[in-house]
Amino acid sequence: MKTILIVFFVLMFGAIKAQHQHNMATMKMDSTVKPKKDAVPLKLHKHDMKNMNMKDTVPNKMHNMNMGEMKMDDGMNMESMSHAYSLSLPMNRNGSGTSWMPDNSPMYMIMKHGKQDMWMFHGNIFLRYNTQELTNKTARSASQFDAPNWFMAMYNRKIGQNGLFHFSGMLSLDALTVGNSGYPLLFQSGEAYQGKALVDRQHPHDLFSELSVSYSQRLSKNIDVFGYFGYPGEPALGPTAFMHRTSTMNDPDAPLGHHWQDATHITFGVATVGIRLNKFKLETSRFTGREPDEHRYDFDKATFNSYSYRISYNPSRAWALQVSQGYLKSPESLHPNENIWKYTASAQYSSPVTKTGKYLASTFVFGLNDAGFGHKEQSFLAESNFQLNNKNTVYGRYEFVQKSAEELDIETTYGDRRFDINKITVGYNHVLFNVGAFAVAAGTQLSVNVVPPSLQNLYGTSPMGGQVYLQFRPRLTL
Repeated sequence: MKTILIVFFVLMFGAIKAQHQHNMATMKMDSTVKPKKDAVPLKLHKHDMKNMNMKDTVPNKMHNMNMGEMKMDDGMNMESMSHAYSLSLPMNRNGSGTSWMPDNSPMYMIMKHGKQDMWMFHGNIFLRYNTQELTNKTARSASQFDAPNWFMAMYNRKIGQNGLFHFSGMLSLDALTVGNSGYPLLFQSGEAYQGKALVDRQHPHDLFSELSVSYSQRLSKNIDVFGYFGYPGEPALGPTAFMHRTSTMNDPDAPLGHHWQDATHITFGVATVGIRLNKFKLETSRFTGREPDEHRYDFDKATFNSYSYRISYNPSRAWALQVSQGYLKSPESLHPNENIWKYTASAQYSSPVTKTGKYLASTFVFGLNDAGFGHKEQSFLAESNFQLNNKNTVYGRYEFVQKSAEELDIETTYGDRRFDINKITVGYNHVLFNVGAFAVAAGTQLSVNVVPPSLQNLYGTSPMGGQVYLQFRPRLTL
């Protein structure tokens, strides 16, 4: 595991260095570049460029271009298309909660904008058949028809010259389309149903997954301060949540390390304050430590008994890095006296989208849960989504996670032992057709679990899972 992490960080920082040393002088800029074939067109005509500030468009600082004075003939102000928490950043940097994505990140959404405000809508639906017993049918495996899904609306409104109000609302019908006990996923764990731990199943998400408001104030081009409140919301802890990452947009399954890396993305009671200092962002949150209960249609009690800190850094348009730490008081209802320290580090990468729709999006995440008394468990994830063109995508994910016998609900037999789990997933996605602003795609994926010898009597040898699905989502916009 240590070797994997060392290689990962060497490659990551090598790529960052190469990004900074890239010679823009050799790049040919085609002023007649046509929009991407399958992108939803935006009405951006008759630009008045006279007040556009170009002083910062030197080769390595093109992303600092000040769009604040760029005016459109149809009444749209480019600042209404800004980041959710900064008038000086592009909306492509929006992640889940207050997290950052790379500025190169493509966007799949529907936008409606006015002079001072803008609505954005996006989401994902998978109608699928999922089996976790392609090669080994055991008491812990299962198959199921289901439909994981989420829908999101966001609203930006400029207040004065430097203020920005933002609202986010996210819904999920998982409890209805997946079931209260979730969907089959070998070695998955986290949360409970009817007084029992959910093991080898991914829990459904709450109907109200986010209802948040925020206000940010621009102090200068390079400095913003902001406040965020969500009920539910997402604290400053971990990377962009898995369902919002471009690197995993075509994979219906949650990562096995979800509860080590980004499990707090639905938290009933979150308050965050932060400051952006050029390429850095510092933020802290106070929030409810308890995970959502099994009643997916209500609002859980807010206690604000936990806290977290996060440092984010985007060194270039291609990269988004973060490290974070959080203290969660009594996160699990079945273990109310157990508190956890969480530590995460992540790197997200995105190449620019070409005229043919080609790009690469990747994410690397390390997460560690420390429950005290020597109970530490690590996880690592590497995933990529390689868009070959406007129609075809290949994607994959590698996961390593340490899970205790208690986590897998086998402590009566295995005591306090800990197991190293590895999993590899590969998939293919093809856009069948577009309907207005939406795309309909078909996909399939295959997963292989590497099982420790001591667990093969329960799970079999290298159990494989697979699925076929139809996907419904917005088309590529930006």
